[in-house]
Amino acid sequence: MPALNVEFSDRELEDLRQIAKERGTSMKALVREAAAADIARHRALQEGAEAFRRFFASHADEFAAAFPDDEPRAKGAGRAA
Repeated sequence: MPALNVEFSDRELEDLRQIAKERGTSMKALVREAAAADIARHRALQEGAEAFRRFFASHADEFAAAFPDDEPRAKGAGRAA
């Protein structure tokens, strides 16, 4: 399995040691679990954003009708020639 060396400040390293001790786990497991949780959170946010984009695109006309003041102005609209 590929590995990654990560540098921490002395304070961060001591905090990691303390947290790992409190949880009864290794520092390696603690850091790996934190990274895995962040990856899962990132994926979920990406999936949620994509679902929102699809929903918004499929209901764009309804949003435009409901919120006409938020619609972008047409190019050149309101400009004097």
